[in-house]
Amino acid sequence: MTLGPMTPEPVCPDPAASPIWAKLTAAAGAVPDIRALLDTDPDRPVRSTVSAAGITLDFSRQRINPDSLTALIELADQQGVFVRRAAMFAGEHINLTEDRAVLHTALRLPRGTALVVDGVDVAAEVHEVLDRMGSFAKAVRAGSWRGATGKRINAVVNIGIGGSDLGPAMAYAALRDFSKRDMTFRFVSNVDPTDLSEGVRDLDPARTLFIIASKTFSTVETMSNGRAARNWLVAALGEKAVCKHFVAVSSNSELVTAFGIDRANMFGFWDWVGGRYSMDAAIGLSTLIAIGPKGFASMLAGFHAMDRHFESAPANRNLPVLMGLLAVWNRNFLNISTNAVLPYSQYLSRFPAYLQQLTMESNGKRVRLDGSPVTYQTGAIVWGEPGTNGQHSFYQLIHQGTSPVACDIIVIAQADNPLGDQQNMLIANALAQAAVLARGRTLDEVTADGTSLTLAPHKVMPGNRPTSVISTARLDPFTLGALIALYEHSVFVQGALWGINSFDQWGVELGKKVALGILSVIDGQAEPSTVDSATMHSIAVITEQFST
Repeated sequence: MTLGPMTPEPVCPDPAASPIWAKLTAAAGAVPDIRALLDTDPDRPVRSTVSAAGITLDFSRQRINPDSLTALIELADQQGVFVRRAAMFAGEHINLTEDRAVLHTALRLPRGTALVVDGVDVAAEVHEVLDRMGSFAKAVRAGSWRGATGKRINAVVNIGIGGSDLGPAMAYAALRDFSKRDMTFRFVSNVDPTDLSEGVRDLDPARTLFIIASKTFSTVETMSNGRAARNWLVAALGEKAVCKHFVAVSSNSELVTAFGIDRANMFGFWDWVGGRYSMDAAIGLSTLIAIGPKGFASMLAGFHAMDRHFESAPANRNLPVLMGLLAVWNRNFLNISTNAVLPYSQYLSRFPAYLQQLTMESNGKRVRLDGSPVTYQTGAIVWGEPGTNGQHSFYQLIHQGTSPVACDIIVIAQADNPLGDQQNMLIANALAQAAVLARGRTLDEVTADGTSLTLAPHKVMPGNRPTSVISTARLDPFTLGALIALYEHSVFVQGALWGINSFDQWGVELGKKVALGILSVIDGQAEPSTVDSATMHSIAVITEQFST
C-alpha cells in the first residue's frame, strides 16, 4: 500500500490552543486538595460513582471539581472525540498513517450482526474464524485432537510477543479459576533462549501443542522461538509430527505452510486489528482452549457490553469517557506523568503489564494526526503490581516520594478461593491505601498520637494522590472482557483528545529494523561500517566476553 501525502491541514484543532484548555490550566491551580474536596461535599462519593457492564468506577478521590470535569467534556466535544468515536465504530479509516479502519470492537459483535466495511461484512468473517477456533478448542479439550503418537494433548505453549503474548498470558492468569485444570498452559515471548528452554523443560513432546502467533509469520523473536520449538519436537518425534503439534495464528498462509503447518490449522486475523487489541480474536486461541467456548463467548459479551456503554452513554456517566478525561486532567493539568495500576487480585497479576502496552504503545506519540509536533504531554507511564505485594515495595514512594503518582485500585468483591478472613483483609488493605493516598496524614494528626516533634515529620503523608477505585463483584470471563474494554476505550478518548494516532507504532517498527541490521553485523553478513561507532564498540566488548 502506498499512501499519498498527508493533508497539510490539521485533522482536528490543537487542544492547547483552545480557550477551554487555558481555562482548565487556571482551574487546576485553584482546585482544593482531595481531602478538602471530600470533607466539604458529603455527597461527592455517591455523585462520583458510575457503573456499567458489571464494573463500578468511584472517582471521588480524584483531584477534580465538577466545573473542571464539565470543561473537560466540552473540550473533548470540541476536539471531535465523540465524532471520532462514531467513526471508529462505523469502520472509517481513522488509523490515518496506515490507512486502516480500527475495528477491534467488531471482534465481539454478537452473531448475526452485520458490519460492512470496505464492501466486506467483517462481523461475518469474525464469526467464521471464531467457529473454527471453537471447534478446534473443543477437539483439544475433549482429547479427540491427538498428537502424532496418538496421545491426547495436555500442554499448550503459546509462542508470540507483544500483543500476541501479553493478552493471552494475562487472560490465562486472570481466568485460571475457569480453566481446564488437567492441562498446562505456557507463554513464551522472549528471544532469550532461556524462555523457551524453561517453558518446555518438563513437557512431553508427544502431548504438547504449540500455537505460533504472528500475523506475518515473520516476527523475528516469535519465529526464532518457533523454529527452536520445532527442532525440539522433531528431535523427539520426527518431521511428520509437526502438523499434529503446531498450529498458527497468522495471515501468511505461504510461510505457515512452509513451516509444516496445515492451512486448515491456521487461524487468521485482519490488518484492522492491532496486536494490542487482538486478544479477543484468533490471538486468544490459547484462552479459548483454556476456558472453553462458553467461557470465551462470555468474555466477548463483556467486551461488547462495555462497547455499547461507551458508544451510547452520556459523557458524564460514561466510564471510559470519564477515565480517559481524568487521565488527560492528571497528565496535562496536574502534571502527573505516571499511573500505577494496582489490582487487589492475584489473578490480575499480569494486568498492569498488559495495560503498559495498551497505553504506552498507543499514546506514546509526539506528533499529531497532521504530522505537527504536540506542544503538550501525551501518554502517561503505566506500571504496577498486585496488592498487597506492592504495599511492601513501591508504595512508600507513592505515599511520601517527591513524584506524584495517579493510581487505579482494582477491587474484586468476592473471593474465588475463600480462606478464612483473607478476602476481607485484602479489601480492607485496598480501601486503606485509597484513603491514605487521597487524604494523607497531617502533622497535627501524627502528633496527636503522641509522636515527638522530632519524629513527626517522617510520619506525615501528604496525600492528594489522585486515586480511582474500580470494583466488580467477581472476576469472571464477562467481567474481564468488560474491564479490558474499559481501558481500551479510555486510551481511545485520551488519544482522540490529544489529536494523535493511537493505532500505529512506528517506534516499535524502527527498533525491529535496526536490530536486524545489527544481527547481520554480529553474524558477519554485513560490514561493521553499517552501524554506528557506539554500537560497534558494544559488539566488540560483548564478543570478547562471549569468548572468555
